[in-house]
Amino acid sequence: MALYKTLTISATTKVFIWKIEETIDELKEGISLSENSETRLNSMKSEIHQKGFLSIRHLLKEAGYSDADLIYDEFGKPHLKDGKHISITHSFTFSGIIISDDKTVGIDIEKQRDKILKIASKFTPIVEYKTIANHDALVSKLTIVWGAKESLYKIYGKKKLLFLHHIYIEDFKFSDKKTTGEIRYEGEIASYNIHFLEFDGFTCTYAY
Repeated sequence: MALYKTLTISATTKVFIWKIEETIDELKEGISLSENSETRLNSMKSEIHQKGFLSIRHLLKEAGYSDADLIYDEFGKPHLKDGKHISITHSFTFSGIIISDDKTVGIDIEKQRDKILKIASKFTPIVEYKTIANHDALVSKLTIVWGAKESLYKIYGKKKLLFLHHIYIEDFKFSDKKTTGEIRYEGEIASYNIHFLEFDGFTCTYAY
């Protein structure tokens, strides 16, 4: 089984990333699903989504949890029964989780694709990045910004935020591998640390 990467953010916060190379039958081995999860899995039309769902359960196992330890609130935000914070992501051949004892956390993995250029104006003031002449660098930067906003959206977890108007990402250099972000909503501002890494044509962003 393919645990791809583990990142220790602090003594209380860890990231686990899985590279999905197995068949569905192989991914079903070594884990047990609740009746509810079994129903969810069987309702998924796409094999990619099924593999993502199962690989997340393997990541939970790596972190010392089982499928039964994971619950979702009315907004669809995941929680662990022991009260620790968790966030989950899946994109094509990679999935990831971040777990923290004491921090609210968010994680996102995105495949780097030209498509992001078409939707950029919907989630960021694109004028900020017009100075990037290199096509691949622009795709890379916008993917990081999208992932960072997605991570903060998951932390907030109530589906009311607009990426363009309520989530702000501080500009950054690629070499920094980190930045900061803010959720600005209903007169309140909450600040977060954001880190990012790139691998195999994908971008992983996580926030806390």
